[in-house]
Amino acid sequence: MTVQGQHQSRGSGNVYRRNARVLTASLVGTAVEFYDFYIYATASALVLGPLFFPSGSKSAQHLAAYATFAIAFIARPVGAAVFGHFGDRVGRKSTLVASLLLMGGATVAIGLLPTYASIGWLAPALLCLLRFAQGLGLGGEWGGAALLAVENAPPGYAARFGMFPQLGAPVGFLAANGLFLVLSATLSDADFAAWGWRIPFLLSAVLVGLGLWIRFRLAETPAFAATDSEPRRAIPLVELLRTHMRETVAGTFAVIACFAIYYLATTFALGYGTGTLGYSRQSFLGVQLFAILFMAAGIVFAGYAADRWNSRGVLIAGCLCAIAVGGVMGAMFAAGSLALIGAFLCLALFTMGLVYGPIAELLPRLFPPRVRYTGASIAFNVGGIVGGGFAPAIAQWLTDKGGVLYVGLYISLAALLSLGGLLSLRGAPSQARQHL
Repeated sequence: MTVQGQHQSRGSGNVYRRNARVLTASLVGTAVEFYDFYIYATASALVLGPLFFPSGSKSAQHLAAYATFAIAFIARPVGAAVFGHFGDRVGRKSTLVASLLLMGGATVAIGLLPTYASIGWLAPALLCLLRFAQGLGLGGEWGGAALLAVENAPPGYAARFGMFPQLGAPVGFLAANGLFLVLSATLSDADFAAWGWRIPFLLSAVLVGLGLWIRFRLAETPAFAATDSEPRRAIPLVELLRTHMRETVAGTFAVIACFAIYYLATTFALGYGTGTLGYSRQSFLGVQLFAILFMAAGIVFAGYAADRWNSRGVLIAGCLCAIAVGGVMGAMFAAGSLALIGAFLCLALFTMGLVYGPIAELLPRLFPPRVRYTGASIAFNVGGIVGGGFAPAIAQWLTDKGGVLYVGLYISLAALLSLGGLLSLRGAPSQARQHL
């Protein structure tokens, strides 16, 4: 081999290793963050209501637990603004490390909390405070992980690189609910309620350590490094709202559907299936763990399709599918068959992959690099409040009033809102493509 060939081979190897490190960091980091987030979602559906709130009706305790679940969604836009500011001013790498530390620390602390029976109303107050801290951390996490992937992507690969942080969601779900399934199968209900539910929260410390080790080895993205020569203008959030309001609002609406589908097909479905329908925790968790594989498949399919065509078109198609999914939810849940419920969850979560996978490529390219972390994070997390923050609580209320049919209509309405946001972006994504 010639000297030039050796240099080319070595250069190609360095690029491959750098890309592999970037994609691993974006996947592992979001997997850890979503693991932390999902163990709370699962625990809120299974045990947090009776443990942290006064005795009363089961429905009231579920609603209280779901309300604490919603607190993190309120915190996420705050985290997006705070971490987005530093991500656009200081850098992607250090901001991602800080968000991971905050999220992981809050999760471990939840696993150490005394219950309502021990300290009364101080228990739910502390639970709410730590849940808020979880939301702050995740609010800064997703935007940074998405930028880490897409800002390092070769031309024509942005959506496929962007699907890696999105795959952190099903990976985190599998880890979280898989662990809950093992605990449910090996512990009695009394032991699980007494101490077993704490194990997933405490194990977060190990996963956070892994995520930090990977992220400390990263370099800044080329897009952020290029902004070093630019004069610093207004505060990123101020500049975003002054000059990119249309893109921010449209991007916010674009993500509503994916949050609604996900949290209704996971958190609400688990609580409803094990509570109202009476299925065992192990059986229903097993069905959900199988169904989440379809979400991963949908994300991968959407990533390749978005690079072949465009993210906006794939997301529009996914929203149309989601409208239909909402229409069949009531009938499939009312059929009295766990197999049919499982089939619905597979269909719903595959559709969730379609409306979620390309988001990591669509949102960043709506904004220039100097406000990109802030813009993508704000749109993603505000959309999370509208689509998913109160979805389990609203779904529980709808079910009490009229049945699961109305929960399906909630999904269809969320998909219509996202469809409207995507249609309003006609022309904007292609004009912003130069930003990546």
